[in-house]
This record gives sequence, structure tokens and C-alpha cells, in this order.
Amino acid sequence: MPRIHWDELPDGVRRDVERHTGPIRTTSTIPTGAASDVAVTLDTAAGPVFCKGGEVDGRFGWLYRNEARVNPSLPLLAPRLLWTVERDGWLLLGFEHAAGRHPDLSPGSPDLTPLAALLSDLARQLTPCPPVAVPSFADRWRTLIAPEMVDGDTLLHTDMTPRNFLIETESDARKASAVRLVDWSGPARGAAWIDTALLLHRLIRAGHDPAAAEVWGRQVPAFAEAPEPPVTAFADALVLLWQRKQQAAPAPHHGPLLGAARRWAAHRARPCGRGRSTASAA
Repeated sequence: MPRIHWDELPDGVRRDVERHTGPIRTTSTIPTGAASDVAVTLDTAAGPVFCKGGEVDGRFGWLYRNEARVNPSLPLLAPRLLWTVERDGWLLLGFEHAAGRHPDLSPGSPDLTPLAALLSDLARQLTPCPPVAVPSFADRWRTLIAPEMVDGDTLLHTDMTPRNFLIETESDARKASAVRLVDWSGPARGAAWIDTALLLHRLIRAGHDPAAAEVWGRQVPAFAEAPEPPVTAFADALVLLWQRKQQAAPAPHHGPLLGAARRWAAHRARPCGRGRSTASAA
């Protein structure tokens, strides 16, 4: 989506940000991402800061408030929220800068193992759900799947696009986690295996056979322990979800994700499927 550049923001908003950061030497607009009017790296004397946000009353304003509210409850694999600025109709969030590259999800990628480790840590650290106001995943998907299939008490991220994962370079190895998970603007409370299932769907889109993708998923205890009927119902619900998205607002990535959902649902429908394969995901 088109970005609003730093120098296009109101003077008062920029001054308030500099009260937190000190003088800003340079800025670099981040071109990717679909839910921020402003996404920019601020170069300051204390180091880089990632700043995102937009108009309070704009279509993404509620997402910025979601992320600000949930961040204090997240483990260190999520960048820390350092400050917020709300002024003149704008809401900006300043985060600890997370450097790194997006993971490769293709078969044989060395990134698959640390991603499974991150998802295992997430489910463990965020169950039970911290005392923060988030919607129920069952309510969010109520037209797609029976609520009891996805109900649970884990804080979920719910947006498992590879763009939301950052794998740190060797120079960043001193940090707490080798993989960071960013953009917690759509959190929900639900079954602990859901985030793994959402990323498993992305693996299928990246070229994995569904059986092999499920082998990868079972490295995550929450997914390995999930009952078969809810996972099968979830795969079917993904088909409905991406059919609706494609019909409502066709986009280049919708077709491949719909195709991946159909392949997973077809695999789950076979009597010999349903997560029982021993094929390798490497």
C-alpha cells in the first residue's frame, strides 16, 4: 500500500516523537506491508527505532491500538513497544528495531526448524492467555467453523505471513531469540495449535506436500497434540476463507493461498491422510 513519508507528517507529531527518540538523523520508509499508513525506520543517536501507525480514525486505527495494548504481555521474541504518540489525529507506535531477513519456507529450507521452535515457545509462553483484552478466535471465524473446534486459552498472533518473521543475522545472535515475530495487530484467544496450522498452510503454498507440511507441524507440541477433527475442520475453513477473500477483493496472492488450502483439505479428507504420514518435511 502507498506509504506516508516521515516528512509528510504534521510538525507537531514529529516533534512529539523526537521527545522520545532524541534528534532523528535520517529516516527510511519501509515499502512492504498492508496495514500501516506509516512504516519507517528512524535513525537516532541511540540506535534505530521502528515506527508504524497512521490516522486514528483511519481504517487501520483499531489495529494500532490492538498492538499497543497486547505488546506488554508478549514474550521477548516480539519487539518491545518503546513509546506511543497520539496527536493531531495521528497514532504512532515506536518499537525496538528488529533486524533480519524473512524466512524461506520452501522444502529443505534451514529456516523451518527455528520457525517450529518459535511456535513451540509461543504456545508454551502464551498459555494461558495473559490478562489482556483480545477477541475470541472462535468469534472471529464463527461463519467458517464451529466455535468449539477452535476455542482455547492461548494468545494467538493469527497472521502467519513470512513477512511477519525476521531471522536475525549472525551479528544479532546476542539477542534472546534467533527469530522474531512482528506485527501483533490481530491477536486473538483460541486453541494453541492454530498459529502452527496457519503457518503450515503457508508451507503448502511454498511447495510442500501437505503430508510433509504436517510432519513439520508436529514438531510443535500444541499441533502434535491437537485432535484430528478440529484440524480437519480448520483446513476446510481455510478453503472457505480464501474463497471469500478472492471473491470480495481479488488479489495476486489469494489464488495461490486458496490452492494451498484446497490441497490441504483434500489431503485431510483422504482416509490415509489426517496427519498420519511419516514423510519428511525437510
